[in-house]
Amino acid sequence: MFTRALAMFAAAVLSLSAFAAPEEAFEGHDYTRVSVPQPVATGKKIEVLEFFWYRCPHCNQLEPGLEAWLKKLPKDAQIRRVPAVFRDDWMPGAKIYYTLEQLGQLNRLHRKVFDAYHVENVNLNDPAVLGGWIAKQGINRGKFESIYNSFSTQSKAMQGARLASTYGVMGVPAFIVDGKYATSESMTGSEPRLFEVLDQLIVKARAERSGKNSGK
Repeated sequence: MFTRALAMFAAAVLSLSAFAAPEEAFEGHDYTRVSVPQPVATGKKIEVLEFFWYRCPHCNQLEPGLEAWLKKLPKDAQIRRVPAVFRDDWMPGAKIYYTLEQLGQLNRLHRKVFDAYHVENVNLNDPAVLGGWIAKQGINRGKFESIYNSFSTQSKAMQGARLASTYGVMGVPAFIVDGKYATSESMTGSEPRLFEVLDQLIVKARAERSGKNSGK
């Protein structure tokens, strides 16, 4: 009887712990403050800035969880993805992103670009390979290549590179919340914890926008 009661008690404790509030995000460990806060591009919405690289294995691994998390993003928050450019061989991925964005195909093909690099081993950095892959996705190859090779697309990619530098981003994936707080999975230690911290930083940014003291 005692053993059964003890087992029931242990099960109850585990059940309660599953619904316990996440541990409070700790500044200097889970996140850091941006030394010089930057203006956001999302207006009244709290900006969640993601720096990524299509060929980054960590970005690829994070993408499914990030997609699931974004489905629960509060209405007053908005994701803004920025393809980082730390080296010349990062530029093609950034140009792919901005070209798909201009064509209105980003939502449909963003994940497929990751899969092309990481699952199908398709070298989209090769212009000839990229053109063939794009055509298979039902996009006019000539139109894609015209935008991809345009000065405006190159400029957008370079702006993203400068933004990463402004925030002091040294690796990807990395996140900036509302131009003030930086975090990453390497800081939080795990993917689930990353999303917990992002949730808390959104709450923090919301409180600051409303003029309320967030307690920190």
